[in-house]
Amino acid sequence: MKTTLEELQAFVAVVDGGSITAAADTLGQTVSGISRALARLEKKLDTTLLRRTTRRTELTEEGRAFLQRTRAILASIDDAEEHIAARRQQPAGRLRVNAATPFMLHAVVPLVPAFRKAYPQITLQLDTDETYIDLLERRTDVAIRIGQLPDSTLHARPLCTSRLRVLASPDYLARTGKPKSVADLARHTLLGFNQPESLNQWPLRGAHGDAWPIVPGLTASSGETLRHLALQGVGIVCLSDFMTAADRARGDLVQVLVKDTVEVRQPISAVYYRNTQLAARIACFLDFLQERLG
Repeated sequence: MKTTLEELQAFVAVVDGGSITAAADTLGQTVSGISRALARLEKKLDTTLLRRTTRRTELTEEGRAFLQRTRAILASIDDAEEHIAARRQQPAGRLRVNAATPFMLHAVVPLVPAFRKAYPQITLQLDTDETYIDLLERRTDVAIRIGQLPDSTLHARPLCTSRLRVLASPDYLARTGKPKSVADLARHTLLGFNQPESLNQWPLRGAHGDAWPIVPGLTASSGETLRHLALQGVGIVCLSDFMTAADRARGDLVQVLVKDTVEVRQPISAVYYRNTQLAARIACFLDFLQERLG
């Protein structure tokens, strides 16, 4: 008896999710159903693909070889389905999007309802990371990246730019006083990033030039964490407009050192692999973002 698509999907989902339970959640099936599908597949192939313990699941050598072929098969099926859907001008399939948490929350998520209404056949998978990822390793279709892009084999499409501002909460400024010059920041608590160090260069002009390297009193890996700390009155922060627009409109965060601030705009780009014709589901998502963010 030949293997079935259901069995192949179950196998890949277990590998990607790391467990049968995670695979069941991803595919919307029961744990027992996934387990039976794996058992059938291994029986048909007369080999062990996965070693399963109470703590983790590992591929055997045969499993690794079979996984590569299985991914190619599933990708071919996705391409065939997309080709037919594109001919009907109805892009379809799973679209995996990765972005830093702040951009995902403040820029992408508000656009999801309109995108789903326009393209109901596309299933979005939204993932967040604070550092750059390997698109192939993470099986990601599109990644949103903020700042200057390093040279790479990836294709990139500019989406928009976002201005940087130095901000604090009114509560913090009432307690500590508003800084009147860049030098005054030395007596304040400054909120900065763990990495990269370039994010701790604030756009403030002075004797040092047009970029002031801060010494953070508190650091975090995510801009969203720093935003919440600033809203709680912990210190002064430098963040991009896309994540603070609502806070500034409500007066929860106010700009400081306005006259000393250099206008710096961070470029925001979508990056993706493109070996042949760009998949319809990716192209329509890029067009959608560029139209609304640009």
